[in-house]
Amino acid sequence: MGWGDLGAFGEPSKETPNLDQMASEGMLFLDFYTANPLCSPSRAALLTGRLPVRNGFYTTNAHARNAYTPQDIVGGIPDSELLLPELLKKAGYVNKIIGKWHLGHRPQFHPLKHGFDEWFGSPNCHFGPFDNRALPNIPVYRDWEMIGRYYEDFKIDLKTGEANLTQIYLQEALDFISKQQASQQPFFLYWAIDATHAPVYASKHFLGTSQRGLYGDAVREIDDSIGKILKHLQNLGISGNTFVFFTSDNGAALISAPKQGGSNGRFLCGKQTTFEGGMREPAIAWWPGRIPAGGVSHQLGNVMDLFTTSLSLAGLQPPSDRQIDGIDLLPAILQGKLIDRPIFYYRGNEMMAVRVGLYKAHYWTWSNSWEEYSKGIDFCPGQNVSGVTTHTQEEHTTLPLLFHLGRDPGEKYPLSFASDEYQRAMDRISVVVQQHQATMVPGEPQLNVCDKAVMNWSPPGCEKLGKCLKPPKSDPRKCFWPH
Repeated sequence: MGWGDLGAFGEPSKETPNLDQMASEGMLFLDFYTANPLCSPSRAALLTGRLPVRNGFYTTNAHARNAYTPQDIVGGIPDSELLLPELLKKAGYVNKIIGKWHLGHRPQFHPLKHGFDEWFGSPNCHFGPFDNRALPNIPVYRDWEMIGRYYEDFKIDLKTGEANLTQIYLQEALDFISKQQASQQPFFLYWAIDATHAPVYASKHFLGTSQRGLYGDAVREIDDSIGKILKHLQNLGISGNTFVFFTSDNGAALISAPKQGGSNGRFLCGKQTTFEGGMREPAIAWWPGRIPAGGVSHQLGNVMDLFTTSLSLAGLQPPSDRQIDGIDLLPAILQGKLIDRPIFYYRGNEMMAVRVGLYKAHYWTWSNSWEEYSKGIDFCPGQNVSGVTTHTQEEHTTLPLLFHLGRDPGEKYPLSFASDEYQRAMDRISVVVQQHQATMVPGEPQLNVCDKAVMNWSPPGCEKLGKCLKPPKSDPRKCFWPH
């Protein structure tokens, strides 16, 4: 979902009344980022509080490549990483994930082995349907075992876009919250729905209701569901004791827009890129009675901060034996303070850009290759900025491209290298980058090796359902990441 997809962020059709109300009752973050312009690494960063280059969710197969966890990926979240639910357990929390996990689908990477107590959802994106010979259909799990597969037991109609999954995910959330409240049990719910990811889907009640087409239908259903979750907290009398945060894993996928992708507002490009459109996210914090209503924050925030902030709310300290990139946002949320901190924009193994204050310096620029672009793969449709949205990887480490995001949020007008303003800003940014690079110890890359034998052929529970499939012979190879 993109920065420009919500009414509260200026989407013209104003079709997100519940999220807009959540913003009016809580705090809107205008400068909130994900840790990566792609799904799996940003989720790994959210749950570990660490940049993907530290937690292993990147590739070294080629320079500055986006990598994720398709079915044939061998890697996943390492046991050495401490995830938010593992730590919250120490404070007595019950933890549930609903929806997409995306941190590896092999048994050792199962979410219940990494701190979650319950899971309803899937390890991968809802791609398909597949023939179960060349590729297996993606499984849907309840806790330890699969209970079916997408397109077989959980239908998605690619012609009409109809699927009931968001309704199922909503009911799972409401039931979990009711159960924890009834037993006075502190809980952490990670509601990771994926209806706005191509192939986009919505349930029958929402199909055809948006001015924006199918994508808008999916957004409206998510908005409606979040309204019901917040209302449920209020009806149970626990909203004053529950911190809720809404955001997205990466910017809107403009490659799928407008039918299957959203809007990044005024920002440049989208998902897969380290321009603002790929990494700046809609973000809303809600905690009635604690967060002042109608707040708007210019605090630079990142999904990794949700790790540290959640620990702080639970009265826990972040782990001291590793570098944690997330900061505690509570002073910004509760007292309106501004904390000085940089934002690093990584693509694979490369730091592409950094933001300090209102200045953003690009050390590398790349949208995608000419080869990909010539096939019609365009991450910046209608937004070619000469010398910025480059189709070759351009290095600017000696003279970074600098933008003032206050005056120029669309990254169209680089500051003159000869200007005093450029010099002053780069003096400050260079120190931040030097410190960051001097202390950077990359983790073991998890997204280098692919093997068709590790796909979802025979997930746990397949025997009971008669849905086990025969895997091919193991043939590990380097994964190919084109962009």
